[in-house]
Amino acid sequence: MRRVGAENAAAGAEPSVTTRPSPRVAARQADARRRILEAARVVVAEQGFAAAQIAVVASVADVATGTIYRHFPSKASLFSEMLRAVCVRELEVVRAITTEPGRSALDRLGDAVAAFVDRALRGEGLAYAVIVEPMDPEVDQVRLEARAGLAEAFADLITDGVGAGELPEQDARVRGAAIVGAFLEGVVAPLADRAERAPDREAISTEIARFAQTGVAGTPPGSRP
Repeated sequence: MRRVGAENAAAGAEPSVTTRPSPRVAARQADARRRILEAARVVVAEQGFAAAQIAVVASVADVATGTIYRHFPSKASLFSEMLRAVCVRELEVVRAITTEPGRSALDRLGDAVAAFVDRALRGEGLAYAVIVEPMDPEVDQVRLEARAGLAEAFADLITDGVGAGELPEQDARVRGAAIVGAFLEGVVAPLADRAERAPDREAISTEIARFAQTGVAGTPPGSRP
């Protein structure tokens, strides 16, 4: 079947021009998209990625299911965009701390790790879903990119610390990635057990931050007299 545009072109007709929505319609569409993404975040926080259904997201957002598919072609595309927004915000928080001027690299590293861990523990169900749950490959790619962004932020910080003589020579990329792996794994058990026991956010954040600081500044095993 030939497309309408191709038939018009073959007949010598002028190609159709897509009409832009009026400002009022555009505002309504933007508001609907915002509510859909927020609803997706709420549903995933409560049910996880695997159990979350488009119909439930539509109900929470107070829109028709078809409205969601006008904005997002699939469930994976919806959750990918929602996850990307969440991850971008967390990376912004980490970057704001790791690049703060006038502070030592170790202090910035400890505070950035502690802030991420504290926010993850406060995020509860959403954090658990984002960090632990299996995902559709399209959604998981967003998670992988987010982890790479965090690793890069810490690698840049370590590089600054080495350049300033505050930290010993080391592979900043490897240790930056190791720090991210450590604090993500460190919050899994507290998040998984939160229904039985509320996590001590301050104690956990402090412990993981100290671990990360030791990882880049501690004395290697066997070097002590």
